[in-house]
Parts: sequence; C-alpha cells; structure tokens
Amino acid sequence: MNRFGLLVMLAVLCLFVGCPHDETKAPDDDLTPAETALVAVGDTAPNFELTTLDGEVFNLEAQRGKVVLVNFFATWCPPCREELPFLEKEIWQRFDSENFALIVVGREEDDDVIGPFVEKNGYSMPFAGDPDKAAYDRYATRFIPRNFVIGPDGTILYQSQGFERPEFDRMVEVIEAAVAASQAPEQPAA
Repeated sequence: MNRFGLLVMLAVLCLFVGCPHDETKAPDDDLTPAETALVAVGDTAPNFELTTLDGEVFNLEAQRGKVVLVNFFATWCPPCREELPFLEKEIWQRFDSENFALIVVGREEDDDVIGPFVEKNGYSMPFAGDPDKAAYDRYATRFIPRNFVIGPDGTILYQSQGFERPEFDRMVEVIEAAVAASQAPEQPAA
C-alpha cells in the first residue's frame, strides 16, 4: 500500500475510533484561575523587587508593617483596564501611605508600554514593569488581573482573579479591616 492510501486509512480510523490525545495542548489549558495560583491566603507572600516608573525601588519585604496590595495587570487586558480606575479612586486615593502600599505590576510589559498608558489615563498609583514575569511567576502561572492583599506581617490576607465588582468590594473591606487593625494601639498583656 502506498503512503497516500495509508494516510487515508489512518484518517478513516480516526473518524471511527478517535484521534490520539493532542500532545500539543498545554497541560494547564483547562485550569481555572484559582487552580493557577501558586500561593494561597495564609501563605507568606513571595518577595520581589521592581523599579517603578518614577524610578523608585519597590521591595515587598521592605513594606513590612504596612498593608500592601499587589495588582498584576496588562495594558491590553480589558478587565484590567476596567479595574484600574477603581484601584485609583477607591483604594490608592483613599488609604494613607503610612499604613498602606500599592504596586501595580505590568505582567510581561516594560516601561515603554506602561508609561504612555499611565500618562494617557492620568493614574497616580505606582506602576512597575515585569517584562520577564519574575514577580508574577512567584504568584501564579496564568490569568490577570490578579490582586493580592498582604498583611503587615507579610501574610496573604486575600487574593482574587479577574474583575467583578462584588469581589472588588470584598477586597476593599479586607484592606479597611487590615489597615484599621494595624493602626489600633496594642493592648498591654494582662
């Protein structure tokens, strides 16, 4: 039998029996955003260091003592673009920088992409590029936007994927409670 005949028989056989598993499909193609998280609430947040668009170094461990929100986004991502104005107005402009820190991290984007986007939209939040995903890859394997609220002791208090208003409101409540707790005077031991 010639090669063409063999290929035709194989194609017919696949129609009736089913083709073998597609090895080109990535193993995590069917995972949910939650299944792609590499850290969970209660874990110590992995440290990272990035330089913001303003030239300031943001080191997560150096933020100990503050409540921190780490937001991973991309300029091309519709839910990310939808969420950013809420981050600016309802979180960044609301919480005192003495007790709170925020970093918006451009996954796989550099300053040349992020800078014009920030300027066009008039954001005042600190943004930093993560072109090689060094920071992002410590937190998740896929999906943006992602938010991680980190307590003053470095523990992850809350995380979310995507942008849904009720989830965003829940994140604001977690930040409020954590900031209030960090400002409360310590009670002497009895």
